[in-house]
Order: sequence, then C-alpha cells, then structure tokens
Amino acid sequence: MRIALSMAALAALALQPAAGPVFDEVATEARLRFDHSAGASGQFYVPEVMGAGVGLLDYDNDGDVDVFLVQNHPLEPGKAAPPGRTHKLFRNDLGASGAMRFTDATADSGLGGTSYGMGVATGDYDNDGDTDLYVTALGPNTLYRNNGNGTFTDVTADAGVNDDRWSTAASFVDYDRDGDLDLFVANYLDFSIASNKQCFDPAGTRDYCGPRSYRPVPDRLFRNDGQGRFTDVSETAGITRADGGGLGVSTGDYNGDGWLDLFVANDATPSQLWINRRDGTFVDEGPLAGVALNASGNPEGSMGVASGDYDRDGDEDLFITNIIAETFALYTNDGLAGFDDTRVAAGLAQPTAAFTGFGTNWIDYDNDGWLDLFIANGAVNIVESLRGQPVPYRMRNQLFRNLGTGRFVEASSDGGPAFARAEVGRGAAFGDIDNDGDVDIVVTNNNGPVRLLQNRIGARRSWLQVQLDTAGVNRQGFGSTIRVEHPGAPIQIRRVRTDGSYLAAQDPVQHFGLGDYDGPLTVRVDWLGGPSEQWQVPKVRQRLTLKRGTGTAVTNR
Repeated sequence: MRIALSMAALAALALQPAAGPVFDEVATEARLRFDHSAGASGQFYVPEVMGAGVGLLDYDNDGDVDVFLVQNHPLEPGKAAPPGRTHKLFRNDLGASGAMRFTDATADSGLGGTSYGMGVATGDYDNDGDTDLYVTALGPNTLYRNNGNGTFTDVTADAGVNDDRWSTAASFVDYDRDGDLDLFVANYLDFSIASNKQCFDPAGTRDYCGPRSYRPVPDRLFRNDGQGRFTDVSETAGITRADGGGLGVSTGDYNGDGWLDLFVANDATPSQLWINRRDGTFVDEGPLAGVALNASGNPEGSMGVASGDYDRDGDEDLFITNIIAETFALYTNDGLAGFDDTRVAAGLAQPTAAFTGFGTNWIDYDNDGWLDLFIANGAVNIVESLRGQPVPYRMRNQLFRNLGTGRFVEASSDGGPAFARAEVGRGAAFGDIDNDGDVDIVVTNNNGPVRLLQNRIGARRSWLQVQLDTAGVNRQGFGSTIRVEHPGAPIQIRRVRTDGSYLAAQDPVQHFGLGDYDGPLTVRVDWLGGPSEQWQVPKVRQRLTLKRGTGTAVTNR
C-alpha cells in the first residue's frame, strides 16, 4: 500500500537545505591511514583496476565500529609485496567526546594477509557471539574465525569454503532458515597472468580489457552444517545453471514469501535474481522479473548494488551502478518480484550517464526518513578529458536526495568539499562510526587513499538505531526485518544484513531517520522464519538492542 503525502509536505522535503556541509572527510585526523596499491606492473592486468574492498564490523564487541581494509600485492610474477603491504584492521578507539581515533591493530590480529584481495563479507557464522570475516581474492579466499580476544584464525581449510577462482562479492545469509549463516560467493572472470590479453582504446592507447574479453565463471553457495563446516551446494541448489561476471551481491525477500533471495549484479552479462524455492534450491528469475537486462534487451556493465525500500511501500527495491554512458538503474519492486526500470522517471539516468559507479547504498544521510543514495565513482578505462594524466580514471562521487515523490535530485553539494574531489572510487561501507546518530561512510580508492566521510547531521534531526540479538542461533538476526512506525508518516522498513554495495560489508545496526519527530514509536521485528514481535519506544535519539522473546507477540504478518 502506498501512502500519499500532501503537496505541502512534499515541497518541504524538497526544499529543506542542509545547514552547512553534511560530510567532512576526516581519515587523516582520525588516523585511518591506508593507501591501496593495485600492484600495477604496466601489463594492464584486469584485476589491477577492480579493487579494493572494505568492511565495517565491531570485532571486539566494545560498541563501536572498526574498519577492515583489503590490500593487493604485485601481480608481476616473481615480485613480492613490500613489507607492511597487507590487509589492515583498524580498531576504533572512540573517545568520550565522540572524536574518532583509529589504531592499527593488524599486527596482533592475524588478519595481515597478503592475498590479491578483493572484497569482504562479515557475519557470526559459528554463533559464538562475535563477528567473523571472509575475504575474497584473485586466487584462494580466506575465512577468518574471530577468537573473541582480538585475534582471528584462518579456518578456510577446516571450514571447506575455499575458492581458487577470481572471487569478488560475498554474503553471509541464512537461506535455509536453519539458524546458522550460509555463504554465497560471487565469481567474476576466468583470468590468469598467462591468459592476459592486450586491449586498446579507440585512440589506440593500451588500456584495460573489458569483461567480454574473458569467460565468466559460476558463483558458489556453501551451506553451513552448524559444526564449523560448510558443504558446497552450488550445483544441487541450481546456482551453477547461469554464469555471469559477478561483482555485487545483495540479499532480500523480493517476492515477499518469507524466504531470502539473492540478487547478483553481473558485469556485461545478464544480472541474476535467484528466487529461493524454499526447498534448498534457487531459480534465476532475473529475465522474468525485469532486472537481468535493460530496456533495450542488453546486459549492462553492473558493479554495485543497493537493496532497500526507497519508496516506503513495504518491499525492497534495487539500485545498480553501471559503466559510463549506460546510466545507473533503479528497479522498483511491485512486492512480488516484478520490477519496473524507473531510472528515467526518478531523475537518476541523466545525472549518472557520465560516470562509472561502484560502491553504493541506500542511506538516509539527512535523517528525514527517506532513503537517499551515495555512489562511489571511478573509471576502468581512460577518461578522454584526463588522457595523458598520471591517473586518467578519476571521477567524483555522488549523493542523491530522495524527495519522497519517487524522484531524486543530486545533492552532492550538500556533501561538502569531499564530493568535489575526483578519485578512483571503489568500495563503500556504511555505519554510524562515531555513534552520534547518523550514517558515516568509508570509501576506498583504487591505487589511492581511504576516505572517511563523517556525517554531521545527527545533532540536527531525530533518529533511532536498532540492533538485534536472537540470544541463540543467527545471533544478529540476519535476514530479519525491522519496521518503525509513528503517526503521520509511512512505515520505514530495514532488513538486517551486511552485504550490498561493492566488495564491502556494512554495519548490521539499522538506522532510521525521523526528521523533527521526537517520539513515541512502535518498532516491530519480523524475525527470519518467525515469529513477529513489537516494542513501544517512548523516546528517540537512542540505539536499541532488541532481544528475541522480549517483545509483545504479533500474530499477523
């Protein structure tokens, strides 16, 4: 059911300005110092232009969000990575004043790997109360079990979740609703150093090859057997029946049947919507659903994906970043996994046509209750206007404000000077890193520095944050939905997950902007597989931990 707002209310939403820049770039001040190196050798190996990933997680359970950053080593045969060029774990030592200060905790953590890393997935796969890490790579992937004492152990072999191919995005998801987190891994291309091809741009200059120069490879699905072991069920689940150059993954219940589905954004191949058949198998309904191809019947160069209820009608919509000239796609869900391509009507086509997008997410950056969009941009082929420059792939990032009418306006100027800087944006992860009531962003740059965009809106407008605790299996309630309701406004819905964006893992704490509303609220949780409970919340501007079994039972779903 769609809720109509008055013209006056819509006008107020559209005209509400930000009181000064919303974001400040504070990575250096916060001591989040990291430079990604692509390991470029002059051979234009395709993986060099694809990284790097980032994950947000509270690995030490101290109540603030830490940062994991993925590094690369030289691909040139026989050339080793310089000392210290490893993946990095930064502990958030948030002060009482809210000032962010990060400490490099890599040395003692066990996370200082030197794989040619790509992305990150986070989740408590062993249900012991702390967050584990899965790192994808060109070559072997790695599962790191959190030991609960600030250290991690590589348990890949024992767990049975290795993949030697070129893996990119990954997601922990309880697809069979048995209470433990399974693992989906997206794979990209059949690339090797020996198979490297030479490609040239229209001007005859050597440049990186596109994805059609290599064969895509199948994704994988690992079922968690509950004892620290996984079983590869890719074939029996039907996942291997459709290949694609997978780069982005998001989970959601797109047809509203109570079971989690998978969306895979594929590069230059049809994207896939894996609908869960509730018997351990999936079927790709991307073509029927309208999300596999564009309006011309062609696959697009898709990288990042955002899944969320941007129009507040109770179902999950999809936003996909694409390569330059294709425009970025907005797929609006009818509630039954039927999607309309509304990028033009929403005002998102023309402003994105000149960009190549990667990391993205729905983010209520201004706390007005409507999900906006952040996009990290950066080219993969030479930008003509930058030809001859040392880094001819630079683009600025973008911010779009949701007007609440089905339309968006570019609001990058609201973001401040950080949005005027042109870099080679890739991964983006989202969470309230300074615990002040708004959503901050960590952005990685290919062959460049990490950026920390600190949101300043939390003190200006109301908000509520919710984290879940099942007090048992699936400890953080992955796949469950949280609904926040108050008089005079449509219901806000969030699904608990850490996937989405590009090569990134998000904070599972769910954020709700409330504009000028000060309470009270009704918060309802539909736990994955049931039951449903609700809580009456008398005040806003707080973070709630809702434990399963402590609310009032809700009989209708």
